[in-house]
Amino acid sequence: MSKLVERYSGPAIALHWLVGVMVIANVCLGLLTDSFGEANTRFMIGTHESMGVTILGLTIMRLLWRATHRPPALPASHTVWERRASLAVHGLLYLVILGLAVSGVIHDSAWNMAPEIKWRWFGVFEWPRIGWIMHLNPGIRQIVHGAFGKLHELLAWCLYLLFFLHVAGALKHQWFDGEPELQRMWR
Repeated sequence: MSKLVERYSGPAIALHWLVGVMVIANVCLGLLTDSFGEANTRFMIGTHESMGVTILGLTIMRLLWRATHRPPALPASHTVWERRASLAVHGLLYLVILGLAVSGVIHDSAWNMAPEIKWRWFGVFEWPRIGWIMHLNPGIRQIVHGAFGKLHELLAWCLYLLFFLHVAGALKHQWFDGEPELQRMWR
């Protein structure tokens, strides 16, 4: 007998997979930028940044959707610690994704060439940087650039860990507990 599966809504599923695929693609892009050669570095970074702000917008949409549409309840078989871990991992994933986007924008706005080299969203239109950061004293701007670059890297490592926990938790429930976990987020 198959178990009744309470699924997420269509928009929640679409946003989940769109953000997930874009995050994975952007991580790959960020990690592989140097391997495309120095002549392509600015293009690769611009694409990484464009994907990052797009992910930021989609994540905000996800949060707004979730705030206005109740997600399905966790299966009754989940223990108290599993429920708490699920809430913690999901909450931290949202925070880390938002933190990555914001730290990336600040890092880019503090780049020493930011006032001269415009950032274009996927080459289509100019995307604004944070003006007051771009116009800080060069010494302070360099410190901000370095600090937020380090924060961006640290958050990326946090993202890798949280992504692993998210996927491992879903697969554990699906394969070991026999729950239709993946079907909740799949059409």
